[in-house]
Formats: sequence, C-alpha cells, structure tokens
Amino acid sequence: MKLSKLLRVALGATVALGLTAGAAQAEYPEKPITLVLPLGAGGSHDLNSRVFTSIIPQYLENAMIVKLMPGASGQTGTAAVAKAKPDGYTLLFTHNFFDQLQQHVTKLPYTPDDFETVVRLNYAVPSIVVLASSPYKTLKDMLDFGKANPNTLKFGHSGNWGAVMVPGALLLSEAGVQATLIPHKGGGPTMKALLSGDVDFTMAFPSVIGAQGDKLRVLASLGTERTYKDVPTLKELGYTPSVGLMNRVVLAPKGMPADRMKKLRDAFTAMQKDKTYGSMMKKLGENTELMQGPEYEGERMEQSKNYEKLVKAITSK
Repeated sequence: MKLSKLLRVALGATVALGLTAGAAQAEYPEKPITLVLPLGAGGSHDLNSRVFTSIIPQYLENAMIVKLMPGASGQTGTAAVAKAKPDGYTLLFTHNFFDQLQQHVTKLPYTPDDFETVVRLNYAVPSIVVLASSPYKTLKDMLDFGKANPNTLKFGHSGNWGAVMVPGALLLSEAGVQATLIPHKGGGPTMKALLSGDVDFTMAFPSVIGAQGDKLRVLASLGTERTYKDVPTLKELGYTPSVGLMNRVVLAPKGMPADRMKKLRDAFTAMQKDKTYGSMMKKLGENTELMQGPEYEGERMEQSKNYEKLVKAITSK
C-alpha cells in the first residue's frame, strides 16, 4: 500500500475514534425530553406543565416537550410511559389518584412499581364551582336541591377515580345526595362542559378557576385552610375535608440511570429559585412546593394503603 493511502486510512481512523469518543462523552440530555400528560388540554396539569417546561430547559440545556395523551382515565398515557425505555427521555406528569388509587378499582396494564418519582412538582386543593349565573349561591343551596331531586344534579369530573371524582363522590355520599356523575378526559374538557351548561358543578384547581375570570362562582374549598378569602372550606361547613389534596408528580420508568435521575432532580431544584418561574406560577395561583423523589416515594407507599380503604368506603355506600 502506498504511503499516501496509509496516511489517509490512519487519518480516517483517528477522526472516527474522535467522533466516537465525543459521542461517548456527550452529556444527558442529548435530545429533547418528552413529558407525557395522561390528561387533556386546558386542565391544571396542562397549565402547570406549560410553565415549567418553558423554564427548565435553562437548567437541563435541552428542551422538554409536552405530549398530551388522554384516555381511559389516565391509563393511555401512563401505559405508554410504562413501556418506554428507562433512559430519561420519556417522563410522566401525573397525580396521586392515577398513580396509587386506580390499582384498587380496576385491572391496569402496568403497576405503580413500574415507576419511580423524579419530583413532586407541587400540590393543589380543589374547590367546588358552578357557573356565576347558577341558581346555587351556596353549597347548601346546591346540596339541598340535590337531596330533594335525586339524580338531577350533574357532577362533571376529570375521569373515573381521579382527583375530582374521588373527593366529589365522598362529599355527595356524606351529604346524602344522589347525583349523576359524568366523566371527561381531563380538567379542560370538564370545564368546557360546565361553561356550556352540560353539567351543574365540578371541582377545579386554582389555575383553572383563575383562567375563567368572572364566569364561575366558588362554593367551597376542600383544604383545612381557605383557598379564597370569602369562600368557606368543607370543614367549616361541617363536612370532612377528605382526600382532596392532589400531588402533581413527575415519574420516570423504573430503571433509569442514577446520573440521569440526578440531572433531572438538580434541574427541578435549580428551577425553584428562578424568579420568572416563581412569578408565572403565582399568576396561575399555584404554589412551588417541590418535594424530591426519595422523600415523596415514602408518601406513595402510604397512599396505596389509604386509597384502598377509601375505595371500600365509597363502593360500600
């Protein structure tokens, strides 16, 4: 072989090795991360995700893209992530009711053990809302009507055994009201149903309520403290606050490399100090109470036990 040809071969091999080494040294994430929401557009998860996915790329050095996959009360999107490769490029943005409660009411194509928590982004407490033009001025007005007219009230919710259906069903049961429960594919479609008059009431979170301006009337909130200054809590009205707290969590398929998990958690942690993020979340009416994955994993274990008891309480009525 001629010397010139040998040099070209050697040079080509050197370049190839250099490219291979460069690829091996590239840091995660090398491409955009897909964030799957098992809920429809316009709900509180959608609104929250649009905020944090616009900020977190600064700390990940790559994009995080929202992908809505509603259906089957959250199972469609959740199943898709459960089957995804645990490489950190497909994540799930869900909540505690889908994550831990559903296993006790239906057979799922996955289990909670198929996932591990990246972070709990924040939490939210729902409120009972009707149209501003509704004849129900107070929660008592609505429940009294429901008692006198069984199965007449239409309760719209975001999916069976979800963050709206569960506390709503508990309230109706405790109040002795028989209502018609109508499921939708997320908080956004549920709100559209309320605004169009297809349902009489629903439960919604601050970000969704705030987006409607003066179109809604809030009758009560679920927490132990008032969400709105002039609106009573269920506890104040003599009802059990129950399990209205919704934890918004980012989950990953189990088996994700530890260094990639750390990169994600560090990015979410750094984002908490971002002034723009804080300002945008405040405008939504949402908090920024982040909880790291290992800490929240302890809560997940307890949730399953509590939800099993809860399902028995509802279904035995």
